[in-house]
Amino acid sequence: MVEFTLPRNSKVIRGKDFKAPEGTRNIRRLKVYRWSPETPENPRLDTYELDADTAGQMVLDALIKIKDEVDPTLTFRRSCREGVCGSCAMNIDGTNTLACTKPMDEIKGDIAVYPLPHMEVVKDLVPDLTHAYAQYASVEPWLQSDVPHSPDKERLQSPQEREKLDGLWECILCFCCTTSCPSYWWNGDRYLGPATLLQANRWIEDSRDDMTGVRLDNLEDSFKLYRCHTIMNCAKTCPKDLNPAKAIGNIKQKIVERQG
Repeated sequence: MVEFTLPRNSKVIRGKDFKAPEGTRNIRRLKVYRWSPETPENPRLDTYELDADTAGQMVLDALIKIKDEVDPTLTFRRSCREGVCGSCAMNIDGTNTLACTKPMDEIKGDIAVYPLPHMEVVKDLVPDLTHAYAQYASVEPWLQSDVPHSPDKERLQSPQEREKLDGLWECILCFCCTTSCPSYWWNGDRYLGPATLLQANRWIEDSRDDMTGVRLDNLEDSFKLYRCHTIMNCAKTCPKDLNPAKAIGNIKQKIVERQG
C-alpha cells in the first residue's frame, strides 16, 4: 500500500458531518478531504453518510451521489467512468487509484478520500496538474521522423516492433504513479517522474521514430532521470497494471549501451 502524505503542510481539522436520512439501515461513511480558496477552514475532513443500497458500486458513484443529492459544493474531476481517461485519480483508502474503478466493497470501514498526494490543490479533490503536464510536454511525446509523411502510405512496423510498445501505450496519464513516488515528492521540480518517463520510453521504443539519440541525450541528467531509486511504488499503484520502473530501467540501459 502506498502511504498517503498530505498535499499541504497543515493539520486537517474536523469538518462537517452529513448524516444519512433517519431509518437508513445500511450506512456507508465517506471521509472526504476538503480545501477551498474561498474559506478559512482549510484543510478539513467532511464526513458523509450514504445509503449503501443506493450509493452505487464504485467510489466515484458515491461521490457523484454526494454532489448531486447531499453537498453540491464538493469538487472533483471525472469523465469517462470506465478507467480510460484518468480524470478521477485520487487517493482512496491510502492508495492512489481511479475512483471509477475502485469498488467500495473492497474497503473495510470508513472510506477515506484524498486528492493525489504532494501536489498543490485547486479545490477539494482536484490537484493542480500544470507542472506535471509541462514535464510531459518536455519529452516531446509525438512521432518525429526524418522521412516525410506520405498521405497515401502508412508508417509500417513488424509485429515484433509493435510488441515493444505494449505496457507503454496503455498509460492514461492519471499520475497515480508519479504522485506515489517519494523521489518525485522531494525532487518534483526537476525529476520528471514515472508517468512522464514511461511516456518518453514509449517513443524511444517506437521503431518509426528517428529521434532516439536526441531523446536519450535530453534525458541523460542526474535529476530528470536518475532520481529514480527503483522504490517500485509506481508499479504497485498503477491502475492499469503497468510498470513505469521497468520503462525507466530500459532508458538507463539504452543510455549505457549507447555510450559503450
